[in-house]
Amino acid sequence: MATNRHIDKICFIAFSFALLITFLFFHAKEAGVQAVSAPIGYESLLFNTSTVHTVDIVMDDWDSFLENCTDEKYVDCTVVIDGEICRNVAIRAKGNTSLSSVANYGNNRYSFKIEFDHYDKANTYFGLDKLCLNNIIQDNTYMKDYLSYQLMSSFDVNAPLCSYAYITVNGNDWGLYLAVEAVEESFLQRNYGNDYGELYKPDSVKMGGGRGNGKNFKQEDFEIPEGFDIPKTFMPPDVSGEKMPDAYNQIPPDRQNGMFRNNGPGMMGSGDVSLVYTDDDYSSYSNIFENAKTNITNSDKNRLIDSLKQLNEGENLDNIVDIDAVIRYFVVHNFVLNFDSYTGFMVHNYYLYEKDGRLSMLPWDYNLAFGGFMSESDATALINYPIDTPVSGGTIESKPMLAWIFDNKEYTEKYHLYFSEFISDYFDNGYFTDMIDSLSEMISPYVEKDVTKFCTYDEFQKGVAVLKEFCLLRAQSISAQLNGSIPSTSEEQAQDNSSFIDGNHLIISDMGSMDNNISPDFSQRRSF
Repeated sequence: MATNRHIDKICFIAFSFALLITFLFFHAKEAGVQAVSAPIGYESLLFNTSTVHTVDIVMDDWDSFLENCTDEKYVDCTVVIDGEICRNVAIRAKGNTSLSSVANYGNNRYSFKIEFDHYDKANTYFGLDKLCLNNIIQDNTYMKDYLSYQLMSSFDVNAPLCSYAYITVNGNDWGLYLAVEAVEESFLQRNYGNDYGELYKPDSVKMGGGRGNGKNFKQEDFEIPEGFDIPKTFMPPDVSGEKMPDAYNQIPPDRQNGMFRNNGPGMMGSGDVSLVYTDDDYSSYSNIFENAKTNITNSDKNRLIDSLKQLNEGENLDNIVDIDAVIRYFVVHNFVLNFDSYTGFMVHNYYLYEKDGRLSMLPWDYNLAFGGFMSESDATALINYPIDTPVSGGTIESKPMLAWIFDNKEYTEKYHLYFSEFISDYFDNGYFTDMIDSLSEMISPYVEKDVTKFCTYDEFQKGVAVLKEFCLLRAQSISAQLNGSIPSTSEEQAQDNSSFIDGNHLIISDMGSMDNNISPDFSQRRSF
């Protein structure tokens, strides 16, 4: 047998290398090695955006499940995704105001949440633990959520993956839904590696249904602040059947943030969900800690409270805020005008991520973006909505996670730089036009045959056309705001709106809105 006179040296080197790799594996964090996101199997399968996927829900008693959907109880089923059979998974209806809206409409097109690991923690769909199937309610375009998430992801914001899926139930047509990666463990591992931080979904909304978010809301519990005259139209459609105006903006700024405090029964966002620091008591942040998506300890709570304190005092921002990530988030968020979120008066529909005391924002639920929330009707005002005062309800000062951007010239300049980059990369070069055109071409046949859709096919086509033009005009306005030819704050716009981009020919409600009614022919559609 041949021998090598250097065999001992080779073996020693190999053994030493193996020891080094082992050390780094177990002590990576101490050695300064940072965890990085990595592709997971489901990313290239279900969330391949070049096609409409198929999801067949197989269940023995679908009718009984629908009758009890508002209970939000999990039921066992089998799900077949693009031909891949997933057995022993759990399904329930999901939603907040949309859950009760579906029930009140007399419609059974609920959004669903599928938990692959509900009964067996080792069970996943190629690494995905939980999947949301969104019913695309109040969105005639079918695109608001999808476009918002895609723009976020393309602009380096950690957003949930999504794709279109045509749903069948026991082989029978049900409808075109948006499949969305749940922002839970799989999402965290994909974006931050196994050594991820803490995740919260701050929410104090006490209306409209939804697990943990006002499921037992009663109208008689709704309290109106003393001295504030709210017209009947203020109540959302699932409570009064009427729409919400801009009345909240009439509240004195010093009272806006304090409406319906942490434990109050009302529906406005409280201080903690606005990320306002009040004191060091855990109870002052119940709407954050009770909505934690990771297992948190008192140490985690103390660290978050300390970060909120520094955020509100404007101290040590480079260490307690992921500056780049948060600015990028607000650039896209403020472009799409989602006031059913942190920048609106209800202050919900966002995730707060924290690692080692550093905070960032994650996007969620954009079906009422582009003016759909509160049924906004003034297209010109929305197209030209000021990028430097991008709140609806309250003041910038009442939203500390946003306020620091405008309190510091360097951060404001970076915000403007990123906004310019965003408009240049996605609108000036035709990227957005190509994306929305190809997307419309891909999903149109599925919308047309959708047996449970909330709008007609003609309304869908009209909605897409309005959405496309709205976005292109908004991009023009923002470019003008950046170069100073259109005012970029609400105070300046109140003094001079002569240079506004005209959008009066657009009807915002054509894209869908909170007070959308079910299409008249819904009763003719099939059910199971």
